[in-house]
Amino acid sequence: MTGHRTFTELIQAQAEQSPDREALILLTERSGRLWPETISYAELDQAARTLGGRLRRHVAPGERVLIVQSSPALFATGFLACLYAGAVAVPVAPPGGRPHHDERIAGIVKDAAVSCVLTASDEAADVSQLLARTGYGHVTCVLADAAPPALDAAPGQQLPPAGAEPDAVAFLQYTSGSTRDPRGVVVTHRSLLANQQAISRALGTRPGARLGGWLPLHHDMGLVGQLLHALWLGGTAVLLSPAAFVKRPAHWLETISRYGLTASGAPDFAYDLCVRRINDAQIAGLDLSRWRIAVSGGEPVDPQTLRAFAERFAPAGLRPEALIPCYGLAEATLLVSGAASAPATGQAPAHCGPPASCEVRVVDPDTCEELPDGRTGEIWVRGDGIGPGYWARPAETAATFDGRIKDGDGGYLRTGDLGTLEGGLLHVNGRIKDMIVVAGRNLYPQDIERTVQRVSALFGAASAFAVRGDRERVVIVQELRTGSRYDTDLAALAAAVQQQLTEEYEVATGAVLLVRPGTVRRTTSGKVERAAMRRLFLRGEVPALHQRVDPEVQRLLAAGRRP
Repeated sequence: MTGHRTFTELIQAQAEQSPDREALILLTERSGRLWPETISYAELDQAARTLGGRLRRHVAPGERVLIVQSSPALFATGFLACLYAGAVAVPVAPPGGRPHHDERIAGIVKDAAVSCVLTASDEAADVSQLLARTGYGHVTCVLADAAPPALDAAPGQQLPPAGAEPDAVAFLQYTSGSTRDPRGVVVTHRSLLANQQAISRALGTRPGARLGGWLPLHHDMGLVGQLLHALWLGGTAVLLSPAAFVKRPAHWLETISRYGLTASGAPDFAYDLCVRRINDAQIAGLDLSRWRIAVSGGEPVDPQTLRAFAERFAPAGLRPEALIPCYGLAEATLLVSGAASAPATGQAPAHCGPPASCEVRVVDPDTCEELPDGRTGEIWVRGDGIGPGYWARPAETAATFDGRIKDGDGGYLRTGDLGTLEGGLLHVNGRIKDMIVVAGRNLYPQDIERTVQRVSALFGAASAFAVRGDRERVVIVQELRTGSRYDTDLAALAAAVQQQLTEEYEVATGAVLLVRPGTVRRTTSGKVERAAMRRLFLRGEVPALHQRVDPEVQRLLAAGRRP
């Protein structure tokens, strides 16, 4: 795990030292069950060398390769093949049939100047059609699962991995785009290895550990935190698909139980989903006593969710101290703060532990003055795990990655997140750009959303944002859960939402929209896209089962619909 200059060298060493060790256990859902496929380090290394050799026929070292793979096996092989070929991997979510997801992929192809797309036979048609209709039909698609030529398949004939320097670009991690267009974060071998070391120190992961889960591999938490961290440890990544988890949340915890995972994590919503949808009989079949590191990250952590999860799964052997809130972002490769010794199931709000091998400052975003403990400001970060900037965006790189504290030094990443340091522990409050300001008061949208969701058991995901007329007004777009009866008195539910917000926050609600499941737009990593929801609302493009809109907001909607 140490002494290697690049991640490529590290993987080669793992394959040489432990060729027969399980690198991946990949679980595929069929007929309600998960069926395993095991890949050893030697097999993974050979497959990556073979595919890397094929890639070199299409791309030169340093050129970008888009990885569009639903299969975890093909994703892992394709990612390592890019490293072996000296190419720059660009992971993205597979086309999802939604226009904004297709637009995101096309935007990344343009932004990264992609030379080649690595996909699979069963996804090639969709990918090719997407490229063609967005003006990128000339980009070559390489099938990762195509039968290799005889020379490539022969043992010992695979091309050796390309050499790389520590500061060479390993991959581009595109941001979720929850508040703005996605940017490609440059992750070098140096920053990747530094962040892996930070994760291990903060969370106490051990060499040879089994870890994994269902997180999508195109997202930094799944890629860096589960797949690559397992390989960095010389351990085993046990992976199931996000679809398998959503279809049956018990699959996740059964995987942890059956394969003895010591570390696994997910965003807050996944823990809540498990509490609501895993029944007593399923819990009786679980053994979660070996699950030492249950990371909650990727979105604001709700301490009530952690407490409910700890209580619900205590009979299965889950220890409350295993639940560990963490904070990170793509610009920092992954982890910024978190610690296995600092669980937060009892605090409100939950903290995300101490900084993990990096400097963290809380700074006034307007004056750039560092703030004392207990004051809320923008979180600034500096350390070896921070990426060098955004791909081909020098102005935005300078503005984001070279924050300078007033009367102090520079080189800090400005995260755009609000937080507080208290006693060396970091509390994260939300995104600056999502902040709702009403009558001079700062309100966090996630707090409003949680308040609304407590109004009724019929309520699922929500989005809260502000629109400006003669003054700021709060708008709530609230999904009804799948299976909800839409003949319920929706007018009474909407009125109850308005009353709850008036009582708890003393704010008048400009609009409440009750909508079908799936209406609230999310990024590919599951974050609510509040800015996108605001734009859709103002254009009158949020279909509602029922809505209450005050006259001033109605005038804004009318103005937004005019050609």
